[in-house]
Amino acid sequence: MIDNKNRIKNYLAIDYGKSKVGLAVGDSEISIAFAYKTLDNDEKLLGNLREIIKEREIDQIILGELGMSGEQKGSFDAQEIGAEMQKELGVQVRYQEEMFSTKMAQDSLKEKGAKKIKELDNQEAARIILQSWLDKN
Repeated sequence: MIDNKNRIKNYLAIDYGKSKVGLAVGDSEISIAFAYKTLDNDEKLLGNLREIIKEREIDQIILGELGMSGEQKGSFDAQEIGAEMQKELGVQVRYQEEMFSTKMAQDSLKEKGAKKIKELDNQEAARIILQSWLDKN
């Protein structure tokens, strides 16, 4: 009998944006989040996520969510998107507050001396979201 309680769980964090979706990965063993990649938010998004979930054996998705400030211009309904992802991808979706994650990501990338910050900030924001969730859980 397999003991699923002690099995290492793999996580995929998503910084969901109107045009770009940042991704980060991590697991329950080392609890460190790593920026993974940025995808276009287009008709191929769910298919691309499905491939990543299969390839990386993802157990849970951690979706960034704006808390009380969720009424901001350009914001989205994370609960609605999460429910669709859970249904379409067959993976449990959890939520993590993402207030200021993009600003923190840009500052972090500048500190590291990164070039092309705009190309990396979505996946770095996803890394921050996932690390916050891992630290809390």
